[in-house]
Amino acid sequence: MRVNDLVRLMGQIAPLEYAEEWDRVGLLVGDGERELTGPVLLTIDLTEPVLAEAIGAGSKAIIAYHPPIFEPLARVTDATPRQRIILRAIEAGIAVYSPHTALDAVHGGITDWLCEGLSGGEPGRIKGDVRALTPHAKLPAMQQVKIVTFMQPPDVERIRNALASGGAGNIGAYQLCSFETRGTGTFLPGPGTRPAVGEPGHVERVDEVRLEMVAGKAALPLITELLRRFHPYEEPAIDVYELMPQPRRNAGAGRRLVLDRPTTVAELTQRLKHFLKRERMRYALPAEDRPVTRIGVVPGSGASLSRLARDEGCEVFVTGEMKHHEVLGALNAGMAVILGNHTSTERGYLPRLAQHMQRLAPGLPTIISEVDQDPLITV
Repeated sequence: MRVNDLVRLMGQIAPLEYAEEWDRVGLLVGDGERELTGPVLLTIDLTEPVLAEAIGAGSKAIIAYHPPIFEPLARVTDATPRQRIILRAIEAGIAVYSPHTALDAVHGGITDWLCEGLSGGEPGRIKGDVRALTPHAKLPAMQQVKIVTFMQPPDVERIRNALASGGAGNIGAYQLCSFETRGTGTFLPGPGTRPAVGEPGHVERVDEVRLEMVAGKAALPLITELLRRFHPYEEPAIDVYELMPQPRRNAGAGRRLVLDRPTTVAELTQRLKHFLKRERMRYALPAEDRPVTRIGVVPGSGASLSRLARDEGCEVFVTGEMKHHEVLGALNAGMAVILGNHTSTERGYLPRLAQHMQRLAPGLPTIISEVDQDPLITV
């Protein structure tokens, strides 16, 4: 395998289109054509000890969940730990890839993994209904607009083929996709016109076909030019409709989990504590601990989605960390909070990620960092 093969593999597991716009995901360090030797090391944070571990293991690629390059680097020297990590990785020929929020948002990713634990489900199974708090919406490049025109039945095939030659009518692996509707068109040719049907000064009624095809915005100028060139009408009717992205219920930032059976916040906290293998866990209640069923779930630092979770009817909000006043805001809105610690809500997913990689690339060895750890110590 080469580095580019690893990039494609990670793109299958966590497509980068799912990442937040502000994020720094993908291949951050490395030559795509360089051959991969040794195991791929998986880590949450790429620290100097983790990099030393990778070098010692002979790794030529690191999957670092948190991007080690986030703010722009003015220089790459040995002056700071952040710079040294990038410098030493380059010197050792180690590629660095970060999936971050793409791995959170994808179906079966980190957020769904947390929902498994909170729901008491088996690995890969969530006991309850789950959907994204902010569903990922995708607008395929070839389906950004719909172009509509009208013609007489004998002209349909010629015009459809002309539009397709310009890039219209492509849906996935299908070409020449269109829709036809028959009806009656009317028009009154003005003085000096040369209508294909009828005469100037007389209202005409013509049997016509409405033809619809999708297209990309970039192809629209060529498509309209071809339409005018191949259409027999002096002034063909051309309608262009901008299309909306199509949201996916099971992918996107955060999750709204509705449990099969109600449970208390204290019990949810115990489930999460056991699932994450934490000795300590924190939670906050707006009132007495009543049975709940609707839970907002965001790994890491998810306070930005807490208000949306409450608006979606969530009674509990589960994330890694929140500021004091963010917790108070949730409580004042009547929503309980469970905090599982930032990297603890992420690190336990690494074995699952390794399984996905080995399933898609059986010959690719992977190891999980043994020195990657939470920088905070709980006593």
